[in-house]
Amino acid sequence: MASIPITQDEPGIREAFLDRGGENATRCFQCATCSSVCELAPDDAPFPRRQILWAQWGLIDKLAADPGAWLCHQCNDCSVRCPRDVGPGDVMAAVRAMMVERLAFPAALGKLVGNVKSTWPLLVFGPILFWLVLLFATTGLGVVPVHHHLQPSATMGQFFYDQYVPHYLIYGVYFSATAWVLIAFWSSGRQFWKQLGSSAERKGSFIGALVGTCVEIATHGKFSSCEQGVPKRRWGHFMVMWGFIGAAITSGFAVVYLYGNTPLFSWFFKILPFETPGYPVAISHWVKWLGNASAISLVLGGLLLFVNRMSTTNKLVGATTSFDRFFLWIVLAVIGSGVLTEIFRFVPSISPMIGFGVYILHLGVVLCLFLTLPYSKFAHLVYRTLAITHQRMADAD
Repeated sequence: MASIPITQDEPGIREAFLDRGGENATRCFQCATCSSVCELAPDDAPFPRRQILWAQWGLIDKLAADPGAWLCHQCNDCSVRCPRDVGPGDVMAAVRAMMVERLAFPAALGKLVGNVKSTWPLLVFGPILFWLVLLFATTGLGVVPVHHHLQPSATMGQFFYDQYVPHYLIYGVYFSATAWVLIAFWSSGRQFWKQLGSSAERKGSFIGALVGTCVEIATHGKFSSCEQGVPKRRWGHFMVMWGFIGAAITSGFAVVYLYGNTPLFSWFFKILPFETPGYPVAISHWVKWLGNASAISLVLGGLLLFVNRMSTTNKLVGATTSFDRFFLWIVLAVIGSGVLTEIFRFVPSISPMIGFGVYILHLGVVLCLFLTLPYSKFAHLVYRTLAITHQRMADAD
């Protein structure tokens, strides 16, 4: 049976779809093997067969209003059984990449990250250069006074990074970046939620459905339904997710301890009278243990994802696109530079300037991660959450 050509309902839609890993969609002859073997697809709206058909015809509006691509966890049970080597899991990944770009606010940044194959130098080195210019303009890249009286030691570290990067710069940059990310996610998420509502009637409680969704995502329970899905994918994502959550909680407590003598956070130390305000804290402190445990989770999860992606001929792994590589390398860069930033403070033979250089690299790649959150694979966390919540409400009695 002749394959159905992809039609262009928008200029450049065919090229964009092919570039994001959907080049094999034209092989599909709609036998429905993929939808038949998928354990995650709803009975009344099986995927990925119809999503492949819509992609073949360039029906982007239909894809944008459908939760199917986001309910797929790309375990690739379908890909190993496809008689035409279409790689339905890869096609669904390409659909998700296109939806992230299409929903992006503003659209120009979505296109910038969507074309990461050629724009990655700007995305990666731009934030690093920004930090260098900012520090040169504010501190002359030199040592600045610190607002604590801690002395270097074996448990406190050989030097402190706020000697080189004042806290007010970190707050100014990352609070602004966080505000921007929240605005972008709110705009894109609101648009996506509205489009999902046009495809099916929602019933029941949004909060109730959202809580169930959060539990599902927190446990990665749906992965266990996959018959042949690669465990490295499940546990790699699981450990990276919880590692980032732990790192965020650690950062929050760091702010609490740093400003523990102010009215904003003094209440914390009244609840825990055995704790004393002040930061940095010793390596033996429980906040450091939480941070280090989160770092270990990130390292192990990142390595699992990396090893999984190295299996280029395994259909259960699927194809690796530039979009995937950018996500993975940014995650690994954040993890690696963050771990080295911590270790170098406790190695007497390491020059503070070397540690400072790695710290600048870390700040740069973290800023890259922040600014690209709504436009990279990190955006899956928002869109998948909304899609699963929508499906739960659509299925409610």
